[in-house]
Formats: sequence, C-alpha cells, structure tokens
Amino acid sequence: MEHPTPTPPAMTTGRDTVFTPFNVVAGIIIFIGCILTVMRFAKGIGGVTNLDDTNPWGIWIGFDLLCGVALAAGGYVTCAACYIFGLKQFRCAVRPAILTAFLGYGLVVFALQYDVGRPWRLPYPIFLSQGTSSLLFEVALCVFLYLSVLMLEFSPAVFEWLNWKHARYIIGKVSMVLVIFGIILSTLHQSSLGAIFLIVPSKLHPLWYSGYLPVYFFISSMFAGMSMVIFEHSLVDRFLHNKIDAEHHVESNNVALGFAKAAAFLMSGYIMIQVIGIAIDNDWHYLGTRWGLWYLIEIIGFVALPAIMFAIGVRERNIKLIQRTALWAVLGIVLNRLNVSLVAFNWQLPLNQRYFPSWMEIMTTIFIVTIGVVAYKFIVTRMPVLHVHPDFPDDH
Repeated sequence: MEHPTPTPPAMTTGRDTVFTPFNVVAGIIIFIGCILTVMRFAKGIGGVTNLDDTNPWGIWIGFDLLCGVALAAGGYVTCAACYIFGLKQFRCAVRPAILTAFLGYGLVVFALQYDVGRPWRLPYPIFLSQGTSSLLFEVALCVFLYLSVLMLEFSPAVFEWLNWKHARYIIGKVSMVLVIFGIILSTLHQSSLGAIFLIVPSKLHPLWYSGYLPVYFFISSMFAGMSMVIFEHSLVDRFLHNKIDAEHHVESNNVALGFAKAAAFLMSGYIMIQVIGIAIDNDWHYLGTRWGLWYLIEIIGFVALPAIMFAIGVRERNIKLIQRTALWAVLGIVLNRLNVSLVAFNWQLPLNQRYFPSWMEIMTTIFIVTIGVVAYKFIVTRMPVLHVHPDFPDDH
C-alpha cells in the first residue's frame, strides 16, 4: 500500500518562525531555569528548596521522578499492544510513544541530578557500588537499561532522517528483542517505585500505604501510559497537524478508542484492588475522616469517573470526549503520585512542619518540563515520527 506523505508546513519568514509566542515563553522559562540551575549547584540544595531531615524528598522526586516515570509508560504499553499482542492498528502510535518515553526517562535522570547533586557520580551506583539488596539500586539499574533500550528503539527514526539505510536495516533486525527487553524492564521498575514506600508504614497514611503498593503502581502506570498517548495525540493533532500524514490521522482515532476501552477496564480493576487493600488492612474507619474524604476524591473523582467517561466515549465513538477524559486521567495519576510521596507522607506532623516546595523548586520543575516539550517539537518537526518516510514505507 502506498502511504501518503504529510502536508508541508506553511511558508513563514525566519523572524516569524523564531519569535512565536511558544518560543518566547519557552525561552524565558529556560533562561530562568538556567539561572536556578547555577544557584542550585553553587549554593547547595538547601539554598533553593524547603527540604529538611524530616522531609528529604520533595517535588523533584514526587513529580519529576514518580509522575515522570508513570506518564512515560506509554512506551512499553504501546509496544506491548502492537508487537506482543499483535494489535497492528496501534502501529502509528509506537514512535510518538517511544519518543515521549525516551524524553520522559531522560528528563527523569536529568531532574534527579538536581535532587541528588554531583552529576559526575551518576554512574557510581551502577558500575562501582552495586547495592544489590536495595530497591533504589534496582530502580536505578532498570531506568539506566531502559533508557538505553529506548534510545535504540527510537534510533530507526534518526537513521531514516539521516538516510543511513544500512544502520536502519541492522537495528530493524533486533527491534523485537529490544521491545521484549524494554517491557520486562518497565514492569520491574514501575512496581519497584511503589515498593520503595513499603519501608515507611509509620509515615505514609494507611489509606495510601498497603502491601499492594507495587501492584497499585504497576497497574496505574498502564492506564497512565494509555491516557498519556491519547492526550499526546490530541495535542499533536491540534498544534502539529501539518506533520501528520493521512494514515496516522485515521489510525490515531483507532488508538484512542482501543486505549480508552483498555484504560476503562484497568481503572475498574485498580479500584477493586484498592478496596481489597483497605479490607485486608481493615482501614475502613479512616474513610470517615478528612483524609478519607481526600482519598475518595482521588479514587472516585480521578479514577472511577474517568473510567466511566472512557466507557461512554468508546460506546459513542466520541473521540473528543475520550481526549478530554485522557487529560482527566493524567491529572489523576499526578494526584496519586503526589499523595503518596508528598501529601499523605508525614501526615501526622503539624502543618507548620509539613513540606511545601519553594517557588524555585516549582520553577525548576516547569523548566525541566519545558525542555521536554521543546525537544519533542524539535524532533517531530524534523524526523519521521508522525508520518511515514517515503524511502521506508514498509518499516513503520
């Protein structure tokens, strides 16, 4: 089948291309972020954060790491759907999902340097001091390996862009091995991030603490990845529609319908496991407290209701409803990870001893997210991510 080529972008002047509202805002954010970066490494972590011995992990862990890894799960979910379960109608979503995952994990590692410091010692846990009994070591090793796998998985798009046909041919021969390895690594570290919090039963509120935390994190990462893929496609369709060819545009609707249906089932199962966890730990009485109300807002407002809306969207084939619900579900994942790592953590402390991020921490996080958005736009406007390369029509 002959694939249509994408519509070329409208001709603009160099000045119009550079000084767009997006570029101006992104440039200001990146400039401020660079200043904060210098301050962080010149003055130390205490000079730019509100962290202390009681609250050693802040928004750079809660949002940049936990949320970043969960929302980057679209890479392994889409690859599993397309290559393991044989759902070839999801093929058009593979490269955008892998790119999002690659940038997401890369920015997670980048953001971690702000929290840990000493970037030159980044390889130390992997190559010099293997604390193999530590969950953090397992997470670090899996993220390191999976980031390498994602780089190789995305390399075909780079080779096609550079017209390196021989390299493209070689990487294509090992693509299935990379897919399987990447899925295995993802299942390991997605659940291990939840397992990290098993060591703090006295600090994490009982409604969020459970022996099922690794299962919670793993299942929620699957529908988080699906929701992120749907939401990403909605943004691309709105702001980068001239980079999408006709086939990708049509198939993206099938991706939205398929992932919305799967997400609705997964979210329903997630709620059932949450109820089982509360029943096993006999934490029913906490539901009548203010913390219980906040827990119910998370579970009902950001899991149950989006699951229902996904189901309605699939039944009515309402793509717009599915896309809006995907954003809703993404916000729910962010809320859950922040509840576990920040809001419900140290819940027994008085308010004046609780952690709240400084404006510099928040601005640094916005700076890191902006880098990801700029990098994504730069890549998809130049490489065959949202359209088929004319010289490699059968390799997508």
